[in-house]
Amino acid sequence: MAKIVPGGNHTPGLRRVLGRGDLILLFIVAVSNLNMVPPISASGAIALWLWAAALVFYFWPQGAAVTELSQKWPGEGGIYLWAKRSFGEQHGFIAGWCYWLSNVFYLPTVVLSCVGVGLYVFGPRIQHLESNPVFTSSMAIGILLFLLALNIRGLSLGKWINNLGGVGTIGGAAVVILLAALTLHHHGSALHRADLRPQFDWRLIAVFGTICYSLVGLDIASIMGDEIREPKRNLPVAIFWGGLAAALIYLGTTAAMLIAVPHQEIGILSGILQAINVMARHNGLMFVVAPLAFLECLAILGTASAWFSGAARLPFVAGIDRYLPPIVGRIHPRYQTPYVSLIVYAVLSSLLTLMSFLGVSVGEAYLTLLDLAVILQLLPTCYLFGALLKHTVEEQSSLNAPKTYLLINGTAGLIAATVGLVVAFIPSRQVNSVWLYEIKLVIGCVLVFGSAYLFYRNAQRTAPSADQVAAAALSGSGE
Repeated sequence: MAKIVPGGNHTPGLRRVLGRGDLILLFIVAVSNLNMVPPISASGAIALWLWAAALVFYFWPQGAAVTELSQKWPGEGGIYLWAKRSFGEQHGFIAGWCYWLSNVFYLPTVVLSCVGVGLYVFGPRIQHLESNPVFTSSMAIGILLFLLALNIRGLSLGKWINNLGGVGTIGGAAVVILLAALTLHHHGSALHRADLRPQFDWRLIAVFGTICYSLVGLDIASIMGDEIREPKRNLPVAIFWGGLAAALIYLGTTAAMLIAVPHQEIGILSGILQAINVMARHNGLMFVVAPLAFLECLAILGTASAWFSGAARLPFVAGIDRYLPPIVGRIHPRYQTPYVSLIVYAVLSSLLTLMSFLGVSVGEAYLTLLDLAVILQLLPTCYLFGALLKHTVEEQSSLNAPKTYLLINGTAGLIAATVGLVVAFIPSRQVNSVWLYEIKLVIGCVLVFGSAYLFYRNAQRTAPSADQVAAAALSGSGE
C-alpha cells in the first residue's frame, strides 16, 4: 500500500481527472445544499442575520484556511492530512474519523430530501408519501445504491453527476429567486420588516450550528487532492468563485422561502418545492413546478454524489495509513477507485437511514441525523482553523498570504465553529421529543468517539516497533 507523505506525493493508482471547471461546480454543489434551506428557513427571519454572521466569521475564514493549507499540503486527505501534520497522528485520525462519520450521518438527510422533492415531479397525488417511513427509507436506500455503483465506476463518470448537480443548483436557485421577486411585486410577502428585528429565543439560536455546517465543503476537493489536475493553480480560483456562488444561492433561496411561505408552515424535507408551489400558484405558473422539481432533485442528487465520493476517500486514506484494516485502502483493479471504502460508506448510511426512524416521525428523524452530522463535522473544522493558526505562527517565511490576514481568519473561524458546535445540542422548534432527541445525540457521539479510540488504540498495539521498522529497512536495502 502507498503512504501519503508531506509535499503532496501522488498516491499510486489514482487518476487526475478534476479540472478547474469541475472544481467550481463541485464546490457549488457540495456547499449549496438546497435541502439545508428548509430547516434553516423554518426558524424565521433571524436566519438571514445568522447567515450574514456565518458568512463573515465562518465561511470566508474557511476559504482562507483551505486555500493556505492546500498549498502547503496538497495530497489526498484534506483535513485528515492537515490535522495529522499539525498536531500528530492521533489528532489526524480523530479529525478524519469525525469528518467521515459526520457525512455518514449527513448523507441520509440528503437522499431523504431528494425523495421528498422528487415526489413533486409526479404531481400532488403521491406527495402524501413524503411522510410514509417505509416509502421514504426504501427510496433513500435505492438512491444510495445508485450512488455506490456510480462512484465505484470512477470520478471520470461520477463527476458528471456532480457537474449536473451544480448546474441544477444554479438554475433552480435562479428560478426560485425570480419567482420570489414576481410574488413580492404582485402579491406581497409573508416576510415583513418587523420580522427582521433580532429575536433572542434560545431555540432559534440553535440554527447557527446548522448554518455553519451547511457552509462546509470548501475542503472537499482537497480530500481528493491526488485526483485534481494542477491543484496549486486551480484550487484557489475554484474556491473563490465556487464559494461566492454558494453564498449568493443560500441568501437568495432563504429570502425567497420566507417571502413565499410563513416560516411556521415550512416543511422540513420538501420546503423548497413547497415554496415553489405557492409562488407558482400565485403567479399562474403551475406548469413550472414539475420541471423545477426535477431540477432541484438533480441538484440534491449532485450534492449527495459530491459528498459520497469525497468523504469516502477518508477511510481509504486511513486504510493506507494502517489505522483501519488494510482492506479499506484497496483500489479497484479496473476502475482505479477506493471501492471497499465506498461500500462501507454506503452500508453504514443505509443502516443509519433505517435506524433514524425508530420512535419518531420522518421530520424528526431527519433533524436528528442532521444535528449529529453538524456536531461531528464542526469538530474537524476546529482542527482546520487550529492547523491554520499553528502554521501561521510557526512558519512565517512560507506563508502564501499575509500573516495578519491568516491570524484574523483562523481566530474568527475557530470561535464561530466552536459556537456552532455547542449550540447544535439545542433542539430546534421542530423537535417534539426533546429527551429522545438529546439521548440520540449523546449516544451517537459516544459511539463515534468510542469507536475512534478503539480503532486507534488497536492500530497502536499492532503497529511494528521502531526497531522492527529499522530492521525491515536494512533488510530491504540488502545490508
